[in-house]
Amino acid sequence: MSPPFIRLRKALDAPPQAPVWPDGVRQAAFGPDEAEAVYALLAGAYARGGGRVGPFADWWKALRTDAEYDPALVLLAVDGDGVLAGVAQSWTSGFVKDLVVAEGWRRRGLGAALLRAAFVAFHARGAAFVDLKVEADNPWGAERLYRREGMMDVVQGETCA
Repeated sequence: MSPPFIRLRKALDAPPQAPVWPDGVRQAAFGPDEAEAVYALLAGAYARGGGRVGPFADWWKALRTDAEYDPALVLLAVDGDGVLAGVAQSWTSGFVKDLVVAEGWRRRGLGAALLRAAFVAFHARGAAFVDLKVEADNPWGAERLYRREGMMDVVQGETCA
């Protein structure tokens, strides 16, 4: 049985805060050449809880063929050597599907930077809000991060304070 999820929402009625990238990290574009590194980061993180990902071939095909896939919404953070430090993958509907930070980059503000980058991207597209789901018992403290960044519970399609 899957653990319960909490759905959270951030209203984008005002311009969101710009991401503040940790020293030594920059945002990078996603393309097919980065797919295996993104998958490895997701699979490694989710193997210890907080989400799930299937085999690479299935994941890659499902991602590319999903009607809500836009490679511009796969936001990468890389270190000075170009090594993947984190990823935020979102659907065009304003939904953050995955947000994962590599173990060596956790607790440095990279998750917040990736989340803010997603907020900025959706605000630029005219989205009214951004949603995501997080496992209620996420072992990485993700729910605390999301709430610190202004996300609130969604109940029956409405945001609760």
